[in-house]
Amino acid sequence: MNRKNILAPSILAADFKTLGSEVETVTKAGAGYLHIDVMDGVFVPSISFGMPVISSIRSVTDCVFDVHLMIVEPEKYIRDFAGCGADSITVHAESARHLQRAIHEIKEMGLRAGVALNPATPLCALDYVLPYLDMVLIMTVNPGYGGQAYIPEMTGKIRALRRKALDMGTDLDIEVDGGINDSTLEEVLAAGANVCVAGSAVFGGDRSANVKKMLNVMSRYTTYK
Repeated sequence: MNRKNILAPSILAADFKTLGSEVETVTKAGAGYLHIDVMDGVFVPSISFGMPVISSIRSVTDCVFDVHLMIVEPEKYIRDFAGCGADSITVHAESARHLQRAIHEIKEMGLRAGVALNPATPLCALDYVLPYLDMVLIMTVNPGYGGQAYIPEMTGKIRALRRKALDMGTDLDIEVDGGINDSTLEEVLAAGANVCVAGSAVFGGDRSANVKKMLNVMSRYTTYK
């Protein structure tokens, strides 16, 4: 089974003074998704941004908006994020009170549905929802801050999830978020991830060159066995 490898720059690391230009630069360089972290200061320590920012950049690009809700009670806001331009919404297994209901509501809006797992959350949290998902996001750092180091134990978690998906015959995207850079990119791809979120590794220095360099690495990993 082949899955397309996708680079998803995290706009949390972009320069917000010129956010529209930042978005145009990375998408023109070949980024497939824009990863949009919404943080509420409750589920995670930091506060980021919400619907107005997403709406403001929707007109800049037709790139897939990969919205990651790191918030409590995400079910309350699914329709709002769909309305401001999300193409894919990921909720956390730890924060959604009625996880299956949230997944179905996302799909009813015509969007791709994902579930995120924090590093300490076991894969068995997905046992009764995996067939309904388009994507699982494996957090490879504890969420809330950028610039953290990749947690090595997450490589085995990615590998186990890919094996589980293959055994089930599920056409699943596995996204990774946290500490993805030149040193860790090949490791997560080899383990079975195919959607890679990168913040400072993209938005630090020459954005276009960084995207193209990472895509070149990703092009060598196309088949899961």
